[in-house]
Amino acid sequence: MTETTNTVVTRSNRGQWQNEVAGHPELSRSHSSRKEAIDEGRTTADELGWHHRVEDSSPTGAITDPEK
Repeated sequence: MTETTNTVVTRSNRGQWQNEVAGHPELSRSHSSRKEAIDEGRTTADELGWHHRVEDSSPTGAITDPEK
């Protein structure tokens, strides 16, 4: 397996934070907060023995983006 398939990726998507688990769509989840998504993504990666990567995104202007 490649690094991509052995990585849980946490990223922003349309105002929600998603954890994507390659090859295991049943483990992929969406969260309203970045912290919650990162915590769960890290836990899932640890349980699988995989890497966890957080992809930061630029603010989109949506009302769900925190003000800087």
